[in-house]
Formats: sequence, structure tokens, C-alpha cells
Amino acid sequence: MIKFDIVTLFPQLFKEHIENLPFRRALVKNSASYNLWDLRDFAIDKRGTVDDKTYGGGVGMILMIEPVYKALESIYDGKIPSKSSEKRRIVVLTPRGEMLTQQKVRELSQCDQITLLCGRYEGMDARIEENIATDLISVGNFVLSGGELPALSVMEAITRLLPGVLEKKDAIEIESFSNGNIEYPQYTRPEDFKGMKVPEVLLNGNHKEINKWRESKLKKVF
Repeated sequence: MIKFDIVTLFPQLFKEHIENLPFRRALVKNSASYNLWDLRDFAIDKRGTVDDKTYGGGVGMILMIEPVYKALESIYDGKIPSKSSEKRRIVVLTPRGEMLTQQKVRELSQCDQITLLCGRYEGMDARIEENIATDLISVGNFVLSGGELPALSVMEAITRLLPGVLEKKDAIEIESFSNGNIEYPQYTRPEDFKGMKVPEVLLNGNHKEINKWRESKLKKVF
């Protein structure tokens, strides 16, 4: 079982997702738990301050290290994992991170506990990445308003690999990126829709030819 802890300024963005597949099945199967932590509960003052201007000048605000550290202390009962921890990970979603791959997802799926730190505004104090985080992850070379959507992507990718989550276990092995390939195109009824036809090879029942066609359509990615 993996315990997910998500530190965010917007826990409401996660709630509806967690109530649906694949997260719901992971909960039912006791394969994962999902705990939401509102960063403002760990603010440095009664006004709920969690961000400040950056040293050296610049546009925008960044999340402060103190509220994040206090949140982590609460999550780990005062014993925050070291940066070398293998089974308990603290993940920062950041453009400076390594690109998320299925290989990385498989690695993380072997953990006992994963804490996802969702940045906002112009990011977070770099000391969190440098001294606390075990992993820095990016989901692509584009800009979002915060780390919530990347965190959901990481959570879902890992959750799908957990025992009992997918009804058909074989699906994990043949889907895109599992073996370094993007999966072959797939079709369903009708055979002919406004002149757009399903490839004939898929209709003749010759599984040897079908498998050969599918292999020819795989796209190598690594």
C-alpha cells in the first residue's frame, strides 16, 4: 500500500478526482491512501501567510520554506525522511525536475509513502528542492499556474500500477510507454464510418497477421 500526502494551497482541486477511478478503486482495494494537506494550515501568522517576495528582486511571490517544513513535520511526525530515502519520497513538481517517464513511475510505485509538494505563484524557496526533496519532477516543457495538475498526473500514473486497480493486469504490460513504445492504433465499430474504414487486416481473424500489423505500428520512444 502506498500512502500519498499532497501539500497544496488548493486541496479542493483533488477531492473530485480522488472520488473517481482509478483512485476510488485503489482505495477500495486498500492499495493506496490519499491525504490532503492545506498549506495555509501551516502559515507563519494568523493572516495565513505562506509566500513572500524573492531575495534579489523579481516579479511575483514564492512559497516560503517555513510553512512547507512545518507541513512535512506534521506528515512525518517530526521525522522528515532524508534525501537518500528510497521508500519514503518527497516530490517537488518543478520545471527544473527530471521529465516524468513510465520508468520513473514504476520506480515510485515501489515506495511506501510519497509526499507531493505543489508549488504556486513563481514557485517555492529553492532550499526545499536543494535540502529536503528526494525527487524533482517535471511533466513537460510548458508553464502551469501550479503543481496540482502535475501532482495528479504523477498520482494517477502510479496508482494505475498498484495491485487490483486495473481490471485486466495485462493492460499494464501492453499499453503505451510500458516497453519503450507508444501503443498501436485501435478501432471499434462501425467498420466504415462516412468512408473512414478500419484497416482490413484487423477484420480477417488472422491473429498472426494482426500481431504483425500491430508490431509495425508501434512507435519507439526510448
